[in-house]
Amino acid sequence: MATMSELYQTVILDHNRTPRNYRAMPEATRQAEGFNPLCGDKVHVWLKVSGDGRIEDVSFQGEGCAISKASSSIMTQTVKGKSVEEARALFEEFHEVVTGKSPGEGHGKMAVFAGVSAFPMRVKCAILGWHALRAALERPDAVVSTE
Repeated sequence: MATMSELYQTVILDHNRTPRNYRAMPEATRQAEGFNPLCGDKVHVWLKVSGDGRIEDVSFQGEGCAISKASSSIMTQTVKGKSVEEARALFEEFHEVVTGKSPGEGHGKMAVFAGVSAFPMRVKCAILGWHALRAALERPDAVVSTE
C-alpha cells in the first residue's frame, strides 16, 4: 500500500506534468506576476473577477520547478468560483500548511504540500503562485517577489 507521502508526490507530479488552467487569459480583470530570485521560478496569474467579487475564472503560466507549477495548478482549482474574501482566506490557510503551522488535514488538495515545511527553500517555490494570486486580489496589475 502506498504511503501518504507517495500519494502526495503523485499528485504533485501529475499537476506538474499536466497543470490545470495553464493558459493566458486576455479577458482577465486582474493579474500579477511573481518571481523567486533564489531559484528563478516565475509565474503569471490571471483572474476574472465578477462585479459581485467572485472569481469566475483563474489561470496561470510560468516557469519553475515541479512544486511551483503544481502548487499554482492546485491553487487555480481551489479558488475558482470563490469570493475574493474566500480566496484571501485560502491563501492564509495554504501559507499555514506549507510553513508547518497547520498539519494540512482538512485542506483538500492543498494538504499535499504539508511536507514542504521540512524544506524551507522549497516553501518559497510552493507559495509563489499564491503570493501572485494575493497580489492580483489587492491590485489589478502587480509584481511580487518571494524576497
